[in-house]
Amino acid sequence: MAERRIAADTAGEALLGLMAARGIDCLFANSGTDFPSIIEALARPRADGARLPRPVLCAHETVAVGMAHGHAMVSSRAQAVMVHVNVGAANALAGLFNAAREFVPMLFCMGRTPIFEAGAPGARSLNIHWAQEMFDQAGMLREAVKWDYELRDPAQIETVLDRALALARSEPCAPVALTLPREVLARALPGFAFAEPTRQATASPAAPDPAAIEAIATALAAAERPLVITASAGRDGAVPGLLADLATRFALRVVEYRPRYHSLDNGHPMHGGFEVDPYLAEADAILVLECDVPWIPAARAPRPDARIFHLGPDPLFARYPVRSFAAEVAAPAAARLALPSLAAALERHAAPRAGAIAARGAALAVDHAARRDAAIRAAEAIDDRPGMSMAWASLCLSRALPADAIVVNEYPLVRPAMNFSCPGTFFGSSPVGGLGWGLPAALGAQMAAPDRLVVAAQGDGSYVFTNPVACHQVAAAERLPVLTVVFDNGGWGAVRRATLAMYPQGHAARAEVMPLTGFSPAPDYPALVRACGGWGERVERARDLPAALERALAVVREEKRQALLSLACR
Repeated sequence: MAERRIAADTAGEALLGLMAARGIDCLFANSGTDFPSIIEALARPRADGARLPRPVLCAHETVAVGMAHGHAMVSSRAQAVMVHVNVGAANALAGLFNAAREFVPMLFCMGRTPIFEAGAPGARSLNIHWAQEMFDQAGMLREAVKWDYELRDPAQIETVLDRALALARSEPCAPVALTLPREVLARALPGFAFAEPTRQATASPAAPDPAAIEAIATALAAAERPLVITASAGRDGAVPGLLADLATRFALRVVEYRPRYHSLDNGHPMHGGFEVDPYLAEADAILVLECDVPWIPAARAPRPDARIFHLGPDPLFARYPVRSFAAEVAAPAAARLALPSLAAALERHAAPRAGAIAARGAALAVDHAARRDAAIRAAEAIDDRPGMSMAWASLCLSRALPADAIVVNEYPLVRPAMNFSCPGTFFGSSPVGGLGWGLPAALGAQMAAPDRLVVAAQGDGSYVFTNPVACHQVAAAERLPVLTVVFDNGGWGAVRRATLAMYPQGHAARAEVMPLTGFSPAPDYPALVRACGGWGERVERARDLPAALERALAVVREEKRQALLSLACR
């Protein structure tokens, strides 16, 4: 193992150099008075050739955390975020919960108000340095991170950073938090040496337990109506191909329920759509593959004799306080390791039923084709009234994009009207629902994949949460030509639907305007992107959308500028 040495005047500079050496590409930062040593290090000319992470200034913490999330979900490499003490961490907290619940690795750094009142480099120099100190600053985010620590001395930098990254990158992946006091960052450090490669390896992904695989294979092979339910299996780009092969060979219906990743081409004949109804009540064997909530118990349930199995890096979702879905077997394993083993076991157990399985596959393919045709016909049913359906908008977007385009969806897309055939092309919201994730994540995805077309699909409510001016400003500064499509239905449709579900005949249902759900007057969303040098257009009628999409995509592709379409939806 070799030793590497880099020039560093301060601990802050050494920390940045080690971040880059350990594979961190970007530092997404919302800076404050705890940053002077970081800023000085980034500004200092380097003669030793050592690389530092690319600094990306984000005008709001939501944007910084969302961009790190988006970069990691496309690149599969953890990125770094740094925010200003407790107030910055508080603003970032919803984004950390998003990343934690979706197993996204991230190094989250937050400054700490200076410890000393006088006498040390970096000691308190402003009145806020008293008000911003907390008894336990990391306590407010401890449930959203896998590990947290406060750096106390420059001698710890290698040990602490390597441990942080090893934990963040080990399954189940998650954000980790590192608190950085200003005096520690400012400590003089003439030269800095560290081991290369790191002495702290990422833990290997869990291999499937052979007994668990046998139990799952036995049940699926014997089942008349087997069902696979997934939300996030496609987090690993190798999995969609493996799942497609498994589903084809053994006639397994696959439902992408509330999907956050592309797990199976929805043109695949074994794709069962995006709802567990009506299959759940009839399925006699169910494999829950990387899915935290495979059904809503208050609304539906499997048949009492169904055999149910859960598989994934954390099949019990241990950080969820209450989760009572039945499981005959809960197998901790990476899907890319488990699916080949499951296919081999099914090959043995399903052989006696090959004829019945082939007949089931043919029937599922016919059913799939009928459902796909019905979904497309429904989406194509447009008229000349103002506004358009979200299904039509989704269909037009799907038809306009190349197969390898990256689409980041924060709620509005109607997936049955679309087609995704390539791994790593669809990313959906974290189940915790910290709004404002979509456009920042799309910007991070664009940084990770600069040669690909990236689209952020946003409801108008979630778009407002993104801090859009901060997003469009960083898109301009970093030259990120993302297309944002705002599905504007005048407010929070999810809140309306939840209210109507609970009180279908209530006062709110009969009210001319439902309280606390609508935006009136609505902002001029295209004006926001134009204020940051981008292109924006409002589309009022369904028939005008295809041409508007062509204009927007031309701006993105040819001018390399960000663009926004605001769609009047009903």
